[in-house]
Amino acid sequence: MTDFPVARTRDEALLYLDLHPCACGSAETDWDNSLATVDGVMVSRYAGVCGGCGAQREYLFALPERETPVAGFPTFGGEEPSRLLDAGEWLWVADRVASNVPRGEERQALSVARAAVDEVIKFIEPGGKRVPDDAFWTERGRAVRDAEPGRFDLERLLVVRDAYRTLASY
Repeated sequence: MTDFPVARTRDEALLYLDLHPCACGSAETDWDNSLATVDGVMVSRYAGVCGGCGAQREYLFALPERETPVAGFPTFGGEEPSRLLDAGEWLWVADRVASNVPRGEERQALSVARAAVDEVIKFIEPGGKRVPDDAFWTERGRAVRDAEPGRFDLERLLVVRDAYRTLASY
């Protein structure tokens, strides 16, 4: 049986695809999404043509054990932590989105940044005070953690998340 990474929602899958560009370096792809069966497993299939080089691209994601209700934009996942992006990648996304806010799109960008920080927090065990080391499995994620490990303390994450929420409400 083939193992496929689990995408909890469409928003999470599309973010993952944005973070994994084509071999040519372009992330510009108009993705078509459909359900497919591969080796007897129902998967969510994303396929498209790279806008940079014209290469055919395809990603297959396992469906989550339980459906995540969409609760506005963005909805990256339910209560469980991501298995697609690690804690460091989520904080990297929050940093990038919040530091490059296009004029007129502040609410949307800051909502994405807040949701990304919420995803980091999901890696902290109940009663825990920081993101555990096993929540960092990618090179990018470990680099973000290693650059400033204190950013993964629960109290600090809550302050950042609440700041993004407040700024997005203006």
